[in-house]
Amino acid sequence: MKVTKLVSTCDIKDCPTIYATDRGTLLVQGETPTDHGLEIPAHENLVEIPMELIQKAIRDNLV
Repeated sequence: MKVTKLVSTCDIKDCPTIYATDRGTLLVQGETPTDHGLEIPAHENLVEIPMELIQKAIRDNLV
């Protein structure tokens, strides 16, 4: 899979980030919340990202 960084909240590797793949999908890097109270299937996961990241991606016409 080829991954391209679209947008991040900072320039270091441990910040919330959105990536595009050559499969036509997005990868999202963020914190893994534990206090959500949801039932998530074992093959899935949740990540939490700041709304600022989505707003920046939309404003920059990246998604």
